[in-house]
Amino acid sequence: MNNLVPKTEWIKTWSDQGVGWIQLSHENKLNPLSAGFILAIKDAAINFDYDQSIGCIIIIGSEKAFAAGADLKEMVKLNYASVSQSRYIENGWLDIPKIQTPIIAAVKGYALGGGCELAMMCDFIIAREDAKFGQPEINIGAIPGAGGTQRLTRSIGKSKAMFAVLTGDMMSAEEAEKNGLVAKVFKNDKFDVSLNEIALKIANQSKPLAKLAKQAVNVAFETTLEEGIRSERALFYSTFALEDHIEGMESFSEKRKPVWKNK
Repeated sequence: MNNLVPKTEWIKTWSDQGVGWIQLSHENKLNPLSAGFILAIKDAAINFDYDQSIGCIIIIGSEKAFAAGADLKEMVKLNYASVSQSRYIENGWLDIPKIQTPIIAAVKGYALGGGCELAMMCDFIIAREDAKFGQPEINIGAIPGAGGTQRLTRSIGKSKAMFAVLTGDMMSAEEAEKNGLVAKVFKNDKFDVSLNEIALKIANQSKPLAKLAKQAVNVAFETTLEEGIRSERALFYSTFALEDHIEGMESFSEKRKPVWKNK
């Protein structure tokens, strides 16, 4: 575990019109998340984050699953000493939420356990109508370990999160949207087109403004209201230093579309 190698053969990446795509393509269509697999996903996301042409990142799985959980063949060999000494969760998992470029989790089929946690690390989730979400770790002798108890509670509230974690029951896409876990649900035949439209809309925004907006919302997720208001105010003031702030104001007054300079 101390000499982890990113499993780059299990992901496909490409870019199109300012959108960076990361497809989870494990030989097992359920996309079991091993430590090396997560490192490869993290590395791909960081590469897109540093690419100045990319304004939005999408993480998407197979037709069958976004990711149906951790790689149990890997986990069954581990013990307390090995997971703590190797920093099993710290490797990769903690880096994905630090990406500055907006990230969408595009979920078809199952997003369970680590797959649900990975989806929640993204900025929001777009789900196909057949998507299923859940934290079933308790059924296999564990609890969520990559943020599941924390992010799920913040997304859907203590009572519903407690129910999900203690029962291990799955949540439908419709229920997940109703509870606030998912931003949008689309029917199977509308999913790909709708996902691409949303991603392009974000990618075509001013990149520095989008990153500041993402940072401001994340502060609300992570701190008190008073601290959040203070941080938002500072970020708002900082937009006045951007050329895109001037362009946005002028284009609005001139009733035309803005031409962002991304600076």
